[in-house]
Amino acid sequence: MSDVYVVGIGMTKFGKHPDRTVVDLGSEAVREAIRDAEVDPRRIEAAYCGHVFQGMVAGQRVLAQTGLAGIPLTNVEDACSSGAVAIREAALAIRAGEHDVVLAFGMEHLTGRFRGALTPAEDDLEAAVGLTMPAIYAMRARRHMEEFGTTRRQLALVSVKNKRNASLNPLSQFQTPVSVEEVLASRPIAEPLCLYDCSPVSDGAAAVVLCSARWLRQLTRSQRPIRLAAAALRSGEVESGLPSMAFEPLTRRTAEAAYEQAGLGPEEIDLAEVHDCFSIAEVLRVEGLGLFPVGEYPDRLERGEADIGGRLPINPSGGLLGKGHPLGATGVAQVVEVVRQLRGQAGPRQVAGARVGLAHCRGGKAAGVEGAACTVNILAA
Repeated sequence: MSDVYVVGIGMTKFGKHPDRTVVDLGSEAVREAIRDAEVDPRRIEAAYCGHVFQGMVAGQRVLAQTGLAGIPLTNVEDACSSGAVAIREAALAIRAGEHDVVLAFGMEHLTGRFRGALTPAEDDLEAAVGLTMPAIYAMRARRHMEEFGTTRRQLALVSVKNKRNASLNPLSQFQTPVSVEEVLASRPIAEPLCLYDCSPVSDGAAAVVLCSARWLRQLTRSQRPIRLAAAALRSGEVESGLPSMAFEPLTRRTAEAAYEQAGLGPEEIDLAEVHDCFSIAEVLRVEGLGLFPVGEYPDRLERGEADIGGRLPINPSGGLLGKGHPLGATGVAQVVEVVRQLRGQAGPRQVAGARVGLAHCRGGKAAGVEGAACTVNILAA
């Protein structure tokens, strides 16, 4: 099987775009990724598009606006992991020898679909009795506090760190740092979580161009190719008994598959973009990924170990809390950030000496299973 390389990246500014359509956003990201890859668009052989709420054949509408109509196109829906799964499917097509140059992109225009927060599906019986996403993560925060002594201030520090990083990223939805006091004083959502502990409703798009090792040898490029060392996907197992609220077996199983595929361990990761849909979610994810010992991340965060310049920077892009969370675009945008970091192009948020980066995304929930989908992509310079 061929190695897979990321040779082009593109991303729109995340935020609220009432004057633009999802096709506008998707087309902008795709065009930028193709320009960055320095490839003739006619060399792109197939495409995968991740989105959640954009209706039928959304990906085809973008191809029609970018001169790519006619190539094989697969629309992918796996909740918040949709974009990351699109990248995995593109990589599988290259590794299988089906294609040499493939486009993967993700996009979402949530403000055109929802007024305020996302509403649960009508057939979600757990949500109908109050088990919404904020309620689930509030309970998980309480459990982590109970088991490991995590404090409310430490949870607030996740938001402080990520919004500070976002202020260094011109494509982030939020550009202003916040203090612990501002996080704690923001509007209550689900005790103990407040507004600044929650990721926002966002619009945006991101895209990557991937290629095989054979095709890479034919290129003369100015940008450094970044190897996609692993692209792992797992879905949640059926829960029997009371599920763990302070640890994520699904994230751990997916990470173990990715580490095995990459031939690397968590101690070799230089930076990570993780799915911080809520402040407590970052805690659960980095511990599930094995990047920090279980129960110790809040203390390590407080000591600055997860800062840019710390032992292991987490979410240098600003994460979902600071950069924004347009569902279908999120997993692709995480890979875009890791590629920028490994190229040394992240500007004031650059992680010095970064050689290996990880992107974790987790999507949705389904009654009776731990989670819907989880992806871990590992990239190496």
